[in-house]
Amino acid sequence: MKQKLLLVLSIILINSSVKSQSLYFPPLTGTTWDSILPSSIGYCQPRIDSLYNYLVAKNTKSFIILKDGKRVLEKYFGTYTKDSAFYWASASKSLASFITGMAQQKGFININNPVSTYLGTGWTIAPLIKENMITVKHLLEMTSGLDDAPPLPCDNEDTAKTCLIYKANAATRWAYHTGAYRKVQDVVSNAAALNYNTLTTNWIKTHIGMGGIWSQQVYYSKARDMARFGLLNLNKGIWNADTLMKDSMYFKTMTNTSQPLNNSYGYLWWLNGKSSFMAPQSQLVFPGTLMSNAPSDMYCALGKNDQKIYIVPSQNIVIVRQGNTAGGFNLAASSFDNTLWDYINKLTCVTSINEKENEVTYLSYPNPVKTDLTIENEKQTIEKISIYDVLGNTLFTNSKLQDEANINLDFSSFSKGVYVLEIENKKHSVLRKKIIKD
Repeated sequence: MKQKLLLVLSIILINSSVKSQSLYFPPLTGTTWDSILPSSIGYCQPRIDSLYNYLVAKNTKSFIILKDGKRVLEKYFGTYTKDSAFYWASASKSLASFITGMAQQKGFININNPVSTYLGTGWTIAPLIKENMITVKHLLEMTSGLDDAPPLPCDNEDTAKTCLIYKANAATRWAYHTGAYRKVQDVVSNAAALNYNTLTTNWIKTHIGMGGIWSQQVYYSKARDMARFGLLNLNKGIWNADTLMKDSMYFKTMTNTSQPLNNSYGYLWWLNGKSSFMAPQSQLVFPGTLMSNAPSDMYCALGKNDQKIYIVPSQNIVIVRQGNTAGGFNLAASSFDNTLWDYINKLTCVTSINEKENEVTYLSYPNPVKTDLTIENEKQTIEKISIYDVLGNTLFTNSKLQDEANINLDFSSFSKGVYVLEIENKKHSVLRKKIIKD
């Protein structure tokens, strides 16, 4: 009878209280931020150099990869330095979503209430009965029903009430509408009776050591500040032992599909791995995942001209990119994302992996794999099997193998991407092989 080794990813997706112990959090003040050598997780310098060359060609200013909260890669390009600041563009929306959740848990607002509860009636020029249908939650979901392409002289970002025009009933139409979203900031400021910069400082910045400032409802900061915010969200709103986001249901909805119209949108966060997605300035529904090369559990803050905060819970990583446009006009996801993830997926030194090492060889198939990977063990010499992700994370290991001619590994729960299979025999010789999950 074949032994089936179940690769249970739930050992990685542990609860936040355990994760907070495994994650590193940099001090709130100063410049200290622990790092790990890229080689310690299998990155090879030629692959890193290729990534950096690509980032330079795509007008990048900064790039950071955090693994378990520690810096693996941190690179600044041209005259931009770690002390330089740049705008988050629409990635600011994800920060505003987090702040809105905190406003609700503090009792200042209820996102299910109409926006007019906090701004008064007449904040749009929609008929009053239609305006009163719009809740704070609809603004977070981008389902206000207000026209995302108002006539000139208005544009998508205008917040003047004359530019907030009825298009459809709330909750019946998804549209990426920055002007409507920005009313979320006004709701929170009015309800809390605090300037938006002040409440951001009091509720978040002082708790996680984040710098930056809101200007004209867009956030500006250094790259490490973006990384701090990403790390906070990787740990589900908990910074070390300081729980900022106590409303776990809000956080869960914020980072999962929030409405039935666009599967790839939460509360002002973009979601990967869903069955379909919609894009800004379009009413088309595209089949497939937002970024096919990226991990399926990733959620991200995305901004115009390719500002990025990627968060991947299954790998405990945060990735930040600041810069000018990588090409084309992009308000959120772009072709740059998929190509960038191709470079990230190839950072591991897979070129040195081969079928035979130290005179050890085992046949494994199929490759690429969809569900089960079979390893032939006819000589019954396998002592240990491990599987690693692209960052060198141990996803599975078993050193208590029975003597079976064939061993089956279940890959069905894994995201599409590159993995490393490591087989150790009873003489402690090791074979490493690249496995592609299709």
